[in-house]
Amino acid sequence: MSELSKKEKAKSNFIWDIYDYLEIIVMSFAIIFVIYSFFFRLTVVEGESMEDTLHDKDLLFISDFMYTPQTGDIVVLHDTSLTGLYREPLVKRVIATGGQVLDIDFNTWTVTVDGEVLDEPYIKLATDQTVTSSFTFPMTIPENEVFVMGDNRNHSGDSRSLSVGTIDERCIIGKAYFRVRPLSKFGNIY
Repeated sequence: MSELSKKEKAKSNFIWDIYDYLEIIVMSFAIIFVIYSFFFRLTVVEGESMEDTLHDKDLLFISDFMYTPQTGDIVVLHDTSLTGLYREPLVKRVIATGGQVLDIDFNTWTVTVDGEVLDEPYIKLATDQTVTSSFTFPMTIPENEVFVMGDNRNHSGDSRSLSVGTIDERCIIGKAYFRVRPLSKFGNIY
């Protein structure tokens, strides 16, 4: 083989190597895009409405893959009403789902769903402050909607307010499964 042939072959091999590396990079990005779009996402908690369960700037792993809202789930919501009332995703806890009857006693802070009092060890509540709702209770949650509240009940803009109200299930970005950041609290959330 001549010296010129060896150089041409080496150049050809180099071009194919670059092509192979580019193909690997493009396929990797495509796979990451599909996984991120359809299976899971990361979102940041904004504000104090979920304290003491979650805190401002916590990073959450969420997914909507084959998800159906259940009472007690922590979900991330977005505003599809085009009202612009909230621009950042909201992180709240599902209290009741479509068809359930919800009652809230604001004197004792007893939350009842379908006649059963919810066990809510996660709530943060200043009992010396008065909190009310724009709605009359008991109320039946409309089908395909959820009623959500923050765990920090005195400092949460949630379904108790007319500006948020019950949430269409299509506005749920996903359920929060675990906390990624801060690393000291990495793991499942409840």
